[in-house]
Amino acid sequence: MDHFFSTMLHQSSAPFSHLTTHNGVAYTAGIIGQDRSTGELTSNNVSKQCELMMENLGVLLTENDLTWSQVMRTTVYLTSYDDFDAVNKEYARWLTEPYPARTTIQVAALPLGASVQIDAIIATDDRA
Repeated sequence: MDHFFSTMLHQSSAPFSHLTTHNGVAYTAGIIGQDRSTGELTSNNVSKQCELMMENLGVLLTENDLTWSQVMRTTVYLTSYDDFDAVNKEYARWLTEPYPARTTIQVAALPLGASVQIDAIIATDDRA
């Protein structure tokens, strides 16, 4: 198993890896719309949070020589289902048909007061 902590994303002191890989599959930690240099939430606007969240996921993919087409599954966490349409609109800008499998869950709270968070499972080779 390999562990990866990105130098391109915010340098959190929390004990986690941004991405782990094992047997041809990569798993990301939860990613939010967090400014990569300051660590602050980009905005209170869910669309802007989602845009930066997806950009941050893209940075992590690129750093690991992975592509959006290798994403097999995502889990999207929302603090309000009222944001579902706004998040879908932004999500569809980054992930296109055929879409990966996805689960969307409403939660009570997310880090830094974020409105949306994502994690992903990604195929890293043909065995996945």
